[in-house]
Amino acid sequence: MFAQLVDYLHSGSSASVGIITVALMLLFGFGLTRITRLLKLPNVTAYIVTGILIGPYCLNLVPDIVIENTAFLPSIALSFIAFSTGQFFRLNALRGNGSKVLIITVFEACVASVFVFIAAYFVLGMDLAFSTVLAALASATAPASTMMTIRQTGAHGDFVNTLLQVVALDDVVGLLAYSVAISIALASLRSGDIDFDHVIFPILINFASVIIGALLGVLLKILIPPKRSTDNRLIISVAVLFGFCGICEVMGVSPLLGCMFMATVYINITDDDKLFKQLNYFSPPILLLFFVRSGVNFDLGALAGGHQDGETSLLTLGIIYFIVRIAGKYAGAFLGCLITRKNYLVRNYLGLALIPQAGVAIGLAELGARTLGGSTGSALRTVILASSVLYELVGPACAKISLSLSHSYDKDQVEEKKLSPKDEDKLIVNLLIERIREIQRELPEHSQPEPVEIQGRNNKVQNNMKHFHSNNVNYY
Repeated sequence: MFAQLVDYLHSGSSASVGIITVALMLLFGFGLTRITRLLKLPNVTAYIVTGILIGPYCLNLVPDIVIENTAFLPSIALSFIAFSTGQFFRLNALRGNGSKVLIITVFEACVASVFVFIAAYFVLGMDLAFSTVLAALASATAPASTMMTIRQTGAHGDFVNTLLQVVALDDVVGLLAYSVAISIALASLRSGDIDFDHVIFPILINFASVIIGALLGVLLKILIPPKRSTDNRLIISVAVLFGFCGICEVMGVSPLLGCMFMATVYINITDDDKLFKQLNYFSPPILLLFFVRSGVNFDLGALAGGHQDGETSLLTLGIIYFIVRIAGKYAGAFLGCLITRKNYLVRNYLGLALIPQAGVAIGLAELGARTLGGSTGSALRTVILASSVLYELVGPACAKISLSLSHSYDKDQVEEKKLSPKDEDKLIVNLLIERIREIQRELPEHSQPEPVEIQGRNNKVQNNMKHFHSNNVNYY
């Protein structure tokens, strides 16, 4: 039966194959999150692994026609990610501690990029286009794992505040770095050498997309007044995001920066965060399909081969990238905190919490792979996807270690207190007694006196309850 399903998916009509494949991607992606949830791993890891499992190297459930016809997914998914990132850039929040956080963010992002570029271009001898884009992607950080760990531990204090602000700004630096890097990469591929005009023109196009995005943020305010219904607010915002993605495709630029500035302008002129919550309810299926599709494109066979003939294998490159980026993140965060004179606990351990890398980096890798094309694009996607899975495996543990070493939470409060069987029985009895009292309060009062037998029994129960509470501790 399974073989028949595979044959049908690769030979059936395009409409039915597309619908069934999308349903399988959603169901498999959701199903695997039940396993990663037990392992305390983020959902992104489950989605990528799902794509690998149902892709051509395992179950082969996704035909090529579906991959080709969903080429728009990376742009759409990253537009939602970038738009949701823009809500954190309220001007009143950035005025307080913004300068120090900006310095730390620039250092931790740029030092990681410099380390990776040196390792790829000078040490391993990779071509300029590949090395430049890979270095730019190294700057991005995934906040999901770190924020999950903070919620689980209940951590707080200066270390946590600095970490959250740095993570919020990190993607901005990553998007800017990617915009510059892809321009340099395309210029080097076209002429074999970097042409100044070929670099400046794409940067100007990106700047134009930012201006258009900011203007659309103003347009959103006009189109979505407070009296607008919830359904229409969602329809209008999605239409604007989709339309802007189409404009960016025509211009040949990434929609990320423009979407981020669109959200930044909107949140600062309206102070309306309800729209972002609505989009967060709408976007999960789109993001799931995007990450699963990325996993399907993951070329396992390419890990054993090199980017070009005679070069280092992608497996070796991925391992080196994994290690060098961690070193760059730690060194950059350390230097940034040193310059801004942050507390030694923040300075020494902030870099450990910046290790995870997924969402934005994977999306940028997909855009980069499509833009660069050929073996360069395939190698870029393979390295980022493989390393992202590793980062998501070790990231939460490193984040928890950094929170512990920085004394941001009390270990004794986090650890669950085990009750003895006797204490558990007392806890259950207390809960039952409280429930009985609630039921008694809800029952209507009776005008008729209770029979003597029932009244005596109730008095006995109440006396026993009083005696129990006087000799036991309240556990809830």
